[in-house]
Amino acid sequence: MFRDEDIQKASRLLRKAKNVVVFTGAGISKESGIPTFRGKDGLWNKYRAEDLATPYAFSQDPKKVWEWYDWRRKLISKANPNPAHLVIAEMENFFPKLSVITQNVDGFHKRAGSRNITELHGNIWRAKCIDEDRIFDFDEFPLKEIPPKCKCGSLIRPDVVWFGEAMPLSEIKKGIFLGRGM
Repeated sequence: MFRDEDIQKASRLLRKAKNVVVFTGAGISKESGIPTFRGKDGLWNKYRAEDLATPYAFSQDPKKVWEWYDWRRKLISKANPNPAHLVIAEMENFFPKLSVITQNVDGFHKRAGSRNITELHGNIWRAKCIDEDRIFDFDEFPLKEIPPKCKCGSLIRPDVVWFGEAMPLSEIKKGIFLGRGM
């Protein structure tokens, strides 16, 4: 637990801050009922990341990969942002230059009302055409066709960062410049 003096010190520092950055990971959505990937009950203890979250897995079995992501989207669609997401969104009323950098792909920060969000690992509610490399909102749920296809006829994939991939340069740049008023 935090001591009162630590909370008071943090409060003083926040009041003086010009820019505030909140960094979140999987733990913030656990209270919403979204399983984490690591730890005792982590998803990677039950499933192999190599079979579900790599470009190679997608190239070998896009149907299996999309079934996994459709299952995850189902879990997320039944859940809601929890008090932690809501408090972070509310903090924007006190800190106009508040930014959220998250590793989560569930979209809960946006649903909670946060506006300045950097999604380092992508968003499960977006997709990317594998031929056109075009990213677009993809909130179709449940999927009518697995694997889903783009208007151009190519396969689409979830717009999330898989093992072996780099984080999107646009999100990295956005995160780097958060505290510089850019």
